Amino acid sequence: MPMLLRWCRWKSAPFLAVLAAVLALVTGATVTLANAATDSARAATSASVAAASSASSGIAPVMPCSGISSLDLAATVPGVPFQITSATEVTAAANTLGNWAYCDVRGVIAPQIHFQIRLPQSTWQASYLQLGCGGLCGNVSTDRVSASSGCVPLTDGAFAVASSDEGHYQGNGLFSTDPTLRADFGYKSDHSLALAAKALIKKYFGQAPDHSYFDGCSQGGHQALTEAQRYPDDFDGIIAGAPANNFTALNTFSHAWTAQSVFLNGGPATITTADLAPIHAAVLKGCGALADGIIVDPLACDWDPASIQCKTGQTSTADAYCLTADQVTTLRRIYAGPTDEHGQLLYPGYQLRGSELNWANVIVPTTATGTSGDMNFVRETIRYQIFDSPQPTLTYKDIKFTKAYYNKVMGLGEGMYDATDPDLKAFKKAGGKLILWHGLGDQHIPAVGTMAYYKAVQKVMGGEKATNDFARLFLLPGVAHCGGGQGPNTLDALTAIVDWVTTGEAPDSLLTKSVDSSGKVTSARPAYPFPYVAKNTTGGSADDPSSYTPVKSKAEAGLTLNWLGSFRSGYETVGNWVGGKWVVTKGKV
Repeated sequence: MPMLLRWCRWKSAPFLAVLAAVLALVTGATVTLANAATDSARAATSASVAAASSASSGIAPVMPCSGISSLDLAATVPGVPFQITSATEVTAAANTLGNWAYCDVRGVIAPQIHFQIRLPQSTWQASYLQLGCGGLCGNVSTDRVSASSGCVPLTDGAFAVASSDEGHYQGNGLFSTDPTLRADFGYKSDHSLALAAKALIKKYFGQAPDHSYFDGCSQGGHQALTEAQRYPDDFDGIIAGAPANNFTALNTFSHAWTAQSVFLNGGPATITTADLAPIHAAVLKGCGALADGIIVDPLACDWDPASIQCKTGQTSTADAYCLTADQVTTLRRIYAGPTDEHGQLLYPGYQLRGSELNWANVIVPTTATGTSGDMNFVRETIRYQIFDSPQPTLTYKDIKFTKAYYNKVMGLGEGMYDATDPDLKAFKKAGGKLILWHGLGDQHIPAVGTMAYYKAVQKVMGGEKATNDFARLFLLPGVAHCGGGQGPNTLDALTAIVDWVTTGEAPDSLLTKSVDSSGKVTSARPAYPFPYVAKNTTGGSADDPSSYTPVKSKAEAGLTLNWLGSFRSGYETVGNWVGGKWVVTKGKV
């Protein structure tokens, strides 16, 4: 078995030294990372790092890249017929993932799941990495790996890397009018790709991968949790970033609620992008943000927009910004989340205070008569993905926030699309490890929903300690959807999941960094497993990771939601053609 990946750590001694030097320049002080001594003691020695650096002597292929195109693989994986459409050698200089040459293989899994896999030509270390996509998918890309900044095995070519378009090649919802494509997108395509890719790897290298990983954010996070819940044996380690796993309620009730709240009573937008900066400034002041403008524990803040409502006769100005009554209503609704006629949440999440700057063009439009991203998300889902036949005239305005309408929509959609089952016993039994992460400033998918799901997992899996043995959630203050935002938004969860799988070393923290356009680290701080937050208890620089210690968040630990739905097992459905008819039955696979 190849020596694998212990040397790839943000915690390694060489990286600590570099980071300390960089941050010393930024802060004007000497930087000492918390627990650095302990972590450095566990880190690889100079000799092992040197050995790893010469990892170009990886496992060699047993056949040429050009020979892959002629392989007949239709019957290689029972139930997953696929064929190769091209195989091309790519030089290390042309590789967007790192300095390693690879065989670029393209193919199709029946009926039309297009995929790509990068097979290293001289650097493979018996590991497989499958990537998720974003939005409604519809394209194939292996150019970017989320939450992997600085992971040496990735840049040095230790992984075979694959991804698919989830069975369709357009970014809208039209594909869902075909029931087969609906099922491929909902739950099947990633499992099919995992089987096909592993079979192809075995053909090319003469052996199967020793370890397999999945990494995705947004829809990719949804795919990640689908794999953990439905196909627990596919991957040893899974990273689920900002998961859209509560897909049906998110893309109908959550997005429609914010759209109807902004375009109040069907009129022009009450809030536009020009309002976001002054609103955000008021939130920071009301929530006691740090000097760097980051709210560490936004769930604990209940700032009321009415605190800056215009007084009678007052008009908002640049110097004295205030809100109209309608704007106060809009903000209160956005911070509260979608509710039915009885006040029950229809989605277990809502926008957290401090996320306002990230709302531009997603929640609020540029102009009062413009459109928002939320309007478009709802349109594709409600027109094509929920009902048995297309409903091409429906818009966000047609969503009804009632118990009856909720039950109707969820009854049609959740079984095929959602990945909200908290029972991960099979995944844990298979030895699987799971890292979830979510930006607290996420403007697309409220982080509260991921907290709620993780708490449900804890309840089913035996509590906080038992869950931490195989699954951990990390929340990133100020970070927007899958990155960006105001907080340190660059991280390496891929290293952490590899270490956890291969050495049993669970991540007690993840280092998050802000990096400028030149690649220079401008700030860094640790993120701790839920429900712990990073508090500056030393009075040191906010940009210095050693200033922080983990403090349990009472708000996160005590989170409860009065939600009409539930995180449960048994809601899942599968679809198959039987005697020429599409038949949907209960079940995971």
